[in-house]
Amino acid sequence: MKLLFLYPYPLYQAPSQRFRFEQYLTVLKSHGVTCICQSFWDNKTWNVLYYRSHYFIKMTGILKGFFRRLSIVLRYRKVDIVFIHRECLPIGPPLIEWIIARVLKKKIIYDFDDAIWLPNTSNENALASFLKQHGKVKSICRLSFKISCGNLYLKEFAEKFNPFAIVNPTTIDTTHLHNPARYNVQKRQDIITIGWTGSHSTLKYLNILLPVFKKLESKFPNQWRLLIIADKPPDLNLGSIEFKQWSKETEIEDLLQLDIGIMPLPDDEWAKGKCGFKALQYLALEIPALVSSVGVNKSIVDHGINGYLCTTENEWLYYLEELLFDESLRKNMGRDGRKKIISNYSVLSNSSNFLDLLSL
Repeated sequence: MKLLFLYPYPLYQAPSQRFRFEQYLTVLKSHGVTCICQSFWDNKTWNVLYYRSHYFIKMTGILKGFFRRLSIVLRYRKVDIVFIHRECLPIGPPLIEWIIARVLKKKIIYDFDDAIWLPNTSNENALASFLKQHGKVKSICRLSFKISCGNLYLKEFAEKFNPFAIVNPTTIDTTHLHNPARYNVQKRQDIITIGWTGSHSTLKYLNILLPVFKKLESKFPNQWRLLIIADKPPDLNLGSIEFKQWSKETEIEDLLQLDIGIMPLPDDEWAKGKCGFKALQYLALEIPALVSSVGVNKSIVDHGINGYLCTTENEWLYYLEELLFDESLRKNMGRDGRKKIISNYSVLSNSSNFLDLLSL
């Protein structure tokens, strides 16, 4: 079998790609599947994509990406299946998808892990928002052979347009990557670390907990720190905050510095489409997770067992305080969390489900 993967970003750079399909490439090859891969954005454009200006490079990158997309689709007309992550083109209608399905008569597996039918363009690329045509998600669903959805909320949306929608959860490689036994990391003993990891687009969610952090600073000064691991520093007026530039090379070692992992989210439609990736990472590394009680978080975190589900400011404050000063509770929750991820959200547990997507 030959499988053509079409996705937005260069390989091994974007979390959505790394944990949706890239970590299954080896699994596919071991089952005799030939994988042909192409990103829309080249490395030069990717490096400036989320910075203001650089408009000429971005526009040139769009043109090059379009012709590269069209070229590879026509060149590999004999592939069995085309796996599309999110979309073929970042702007405009689903032209490439239509050519694949209607002209070349190829089967499409359409994969997404966010509520991408909703407008959610970053400030750095706000100009392109009206060109994205978020409504094309419905059309791509209709054109597809199967739809790979990151959670039940996304599946329920996809099923309105195509009955062949499957929950294919975002998963963690608990053997080779998110495995604390593989790393020799010494945590700081002088202070408790509450941590958050993510991209610049989700930094805004930390503002939800700003009043909570202020109260913790007032009640327990110099006893804890808030470690932010991201591609850009946060804009939070806190004395307890520390920033660590995200790096693929040090990602796991940096996360292993955390004693408590947090994932605040608003209770809105976009957040309901999230696949709980931060919580998955924390729990896989035996770090208890405090998360907003929204969407798939309620399935990942078992309240009081591997973390806590929080709705109100008082709940966030209460459970953070409980974990701050109970090391044995943190360790027990962390161990239970890793067991949950291995059983339900690991590459190992989900490989057969992923391979079933290819069943013709």
